[in-house]
Amino acid sequence: MSFILALDQGTTSSRAILFDRDGAIRGVAQKEIHQIFPQAGWVEHDPREIWSSQLEVARAALSKAGIKAGDVAGIGVTNQRETTVIWDRRTGEPIHNAIVWQDRRTARFCDDLKRAGHSELIARKTGLVTDAYFSGSKIRWLLDHVPGARDRAQRGELAFGTIDTWLLWNLTGGALHVTDPGNASRTMLFNLHTGSWDDELLRLLNVPRELLPEVRSSSEIYGETASGVFDAPIRIGGIAGDQQAALFGQNCFTRGMAKNTYGTGCFMLMNLGPRPVASRHQLLTTVAWKTDTRTDYAMEGSIFIGGAVVQWLRDGLGLIKSAAEIEALAASVPDCGGVYLVPAFAGLGAPYWDQYARGTITGLTRGITAGHIARAALEGIAFQVADVLEVMTKDSRVAVNELRVDGGASSNNLLLQFQADLLRVPVVRPKVVETTALGAAYLAGLAVGFWKDRGEVQRSWQMDRAFEPQQSPDEAAHRRSRWAEALKRAREWEEHTKVKGGGSMTNE
Repeated sequence: MSFILALDQGTTSSRAILFDRDGAIRGVAQKEIHQIFPQAGWVEHDPREIWSSQLEVARAALSKAGIKAGDVAGIGVTNQRETTVIWDRRTGEPIHNAIVWQDRRTARFCDDLKRAGHSELIARKTGLVTDAYFSGSKIRWLLDHVPGARDRAQRGELAFGTIDTWLLWNLTGGALHVTDPGNASRTMLFNLHTGSWDDELLRLLNVPRELLPEVRSSSEIYGETASGVFDAPIRIGGIAGDQQAALFGQNCFTRGMAKNTYGTGCFMLMNLGPRPVASRHQLLTTVAWKTDTRTDYAMEGSIFIGGAVVQWLRDGLGLIKSAAEIEALAASVPDCGGVYLVPAFAGLGAPYWDQYARGTITGLTRGITAGHIARAALEGIAFQVADVLEVMTKDSRVAVNELRVDGGASSNNLLLQFQADLLRVPVVRPKVVETTALGAAYLAGLAVGFWKDRGEVQRSWQMDRAFEPQQSPDEAAHRRSRWAEALKRAREWEEHTKVKGGGSMTNE
């Protein structure tokens, strides 16, 4: 058994990657999944498509590499987090489309929780802010809006899961209804301090305990694939939400090490070690992973729109034909020409947490070209990351000596150089940028004995390039001050519109 198979189910695609003992990629397959937008601010996926596409690419990765299931020592699963599925335990059929983490339909309910004074309780127990981002309010919405769902849930007929749980259920033919503490800690229902589902939070959000999966370690042998999934059973040994998996894949095993993933959104995590630390700037405290008997925690800044702004330039504006073209277009101009693009298409996440912000472009003049817009889009990603790291170091009281980066947009040298200029520390890109899948593979490989220990894992991590700051500190500070002005113009836009009678809210 010479390989580990990582299943990486993301917001825009399902991927499967085969890794060897050196952490090198030996096979890969990927398939895009459809995005469903029933109305403004709502985002859904078809859970059946998530499962079928994930199975398809897993089989394709094996086939392309000429590898049989018997050559695979274990499977690790990593997933888009907070996305919520509820299904019938008997038939396995979803009762509704999956509600995606980006979805804002429960923003008003979360506002009600805050007005009722529950934010402090939620933050203290879960490490999270009260926001529609997380799974708990999505579960409540499904139970309240799908006919008969709440009664069926209370009778134990339905199962809830984030995407890891949905995949394991299907991989094992319904034998496993489990998650790991990292995914559980993203629901607004899980107590960081007790390591279990919290009855007070369940009552507050009106979620029946009968729905919930068993919480297991992030690295252990849970079971094996059911007959017919592959040509032989494969042990399943790792579960981690995509950002926790990337932190593990980047080998950020010690307190103060940090990574940023440039995916659909941007997600920065810092390892806090074995004790959670509360944020004073609305960052999240979350479980990083549980291995053996030890739980490690992380501080996280979640940026809703990262690489998705590049997709928008491609699909929405038609400025580029493929995402890879943006670097050349942005490099066609020497600077942004005074243009700032705030990509608040789904509100703003950390550290602002403004549900009603909307995307804006400021500084337009007649001389602005597509190149300036492209450059401002990339810089808008980097500015958000810089804002998060600034408050993260204050909250953790740990200086970050370097930022490890991964995800699709980390291949963009212009973006990473600008990021280093803003942060004033090296930005380090590994040779294998698929660190989300690699982290899931490491967790599974450690569980099944494919890798002996973390020391062996660390020896497989290799740097591709380090980007050192080149811009002067004064210029970086000036650019960040102008960004702050652009942010002001994007903030609370939807609320202002409602007050002035220029539009209506679509959130429930």
